[in-house]
Amino acid sequence: MSGTRIVIADDDVLLREGLASLLERSGFDVVGQAGDADELLDLVRRQEPGLVIVDIRMPPEHATEGLEAAHAIRRDHPATAILVLSAHVEVEHAMQLLAGGAGTGYLLKSRVTDVAEFVDTVERVARGATVVDPALVQELVGAQRRHDPLAVLTGRERQVLGLVAEGRSNAGVARRLWVTEGTIEKHVRSILTKLDLPETDDDHRRVLAVLTFLEQR
Repeated sequence: MSGTRIVIADDDVLLREGLASLLERSGFDVVGQAGDADELLDLVRRQEPGLVIVDIRMPPEHATEGLEAAHAIRRDHPATAILVLSAHVEVEHAMQLLAGGAGTGYLLKSRVTDVAEFVDTVERVARGATVVDPALVQELVGAQRRHDPLAVLTGRERQVLGLVAEGRSNAGVARRLWVTEGTIEKHVRSILTKLDLPETDDDHRRVLAVLTFLEQR
């Protein structure tokens, strides 16, 4: 989304400046940078950005200050999309973030090295998509739980849901699997029905399906 106003928060100055430069070259409008959570919240209040990019661990304790700031932004500025960056796969933190709804992303910092993929992720989150780092999806796919609500899904349906969990649209999943978009639409309808998420006019049922998928650690 060219022109989207963005605030970046990370205590790593080089990374922060690098992201700002990259995004500005890609047509985004970086309206502020912050080195800690308090500075981030102040910038969001003053600048009202369309998207915030925030490190999950920030000063002073380098614990969950960034995540807590993200929750505060979602509560007080619900129209602002949020993309959280993390150095490692942290399932619990990712789940807390994604439960906030649409316009939310969780991305590993290592993914930033792929410029095209990173810019695409920023654009999708800014448009309201829920985007999950593929590494997180793969970790959760490989884990097993005794009670698995996804057991009702076929292998193909699990594959489709896994791609949806990465933030892909029906058309994007269809391109990845080399099938028609209509075929994917049928799979998605079946998935929602089997997970007791019947079709309504509310697109959040896709988010609920993704959360069900991610919870199976």
